[in-house]
Amino acid sequence: MATQAKSYEIMAEEVNREHRKAKWFQLKQLLKRKTALISLVILIIALAAALFAPVIAPYPEQGQGTVNLEHRLTPPSSGYILGTDIYGRDMVSRVLYGARISLFGGICIIFFAALIGIPLGLWAGYNEGISGGLILRTVELFLSFPSTLIAMAISIIIGAGWFTAIIALIVPWWPWYTRLVQGEVLSIKQSLYVEAAQMLGYGKIYIIFRHILPNIMTPVMVMILLDLGPAIIAIGLLSFIGLGTQPPMADWGLMVWEGAPNILSEWWISIVPGCAMFIVVIAFNIFGDALKDVLDSNV
Repeated sequence: MATQAKSYEIMAEEVNREHRKAKWFQLKQLLKRKTALISLVILIIALAAALFAPVIAPYPEQGQGTVNLEHRLTPPSSGYILGTDIYGRDMVSRVLYGARISLFGGICIIFFAALIGIPLGLWAGYNEGISGGLILRTVELFLSFPSTLIAMAISIIIGAGWFTAIIALIVPWWPWYTRLVQGEVLSIKQSLYVEAAQMLGYGKIYIIFRHILPNIMTPVMVMILLDLGPAIIAIGLLSFIGLGTQPPMADWGLMVWEGAPNILSEWWISIVPGCAMFIVVIAFNIFGDALKDVLDSNV
């Protein structure tokens, strides 16, 4: 029996090795798709613009909120390529600084939601006892309410702000990762190599992180990529209704709100940050969909 279990353990190592090779092949297949490659380039440019905003912004001080009333509501021109807002601040600089708030805010939301949800999903899927059941009941409780309403309620209670908006969105977001991972674990843990690891006396933590986690990361990575766009929209929505980023900080959602009253006359104030958000969100969605298609075609 021990010899057979050991052979299953070797089989598990081979399965993990084949999965690593398959991931490299899938990555090559993904980059051969023009739409995926274009969306990836757009995302890299957006992230680079956010990182180096203080260097490339024409008016860094205006990007950070310094007013310039002498040139308020200036339409796009040679001096201000995308015009100025109601406080005379350069729209190019504001969009670049807004990318830091919106992009990094969305990344933080998904990163911490996954960081919380994945371990809980692993434990709930592998342990179907009291602790696993308690986690699943908690997940069901959160998922029974609209995520936006939960985030709005938390923002109102804690107070408006960029940091509190991120916390408010993490709270209703992590249960989706827990539910996904828990379902994947339920199917993986029936595998022969997992049962062999149990027979050989390996602990739960070792089995979960050595044999189960590597084999469920593909759907998790797809979900992370597809969630980044909605996370950017969500933090922009909270800023738009006054519960997220507060002036004079630059945030794409806040900038759209500031230009909304004058959208027919000074259209660039809302359209420019709105287009920036639209392009980035679409790029995340296209890249995530392309990754999903590549993975599905190699199943």
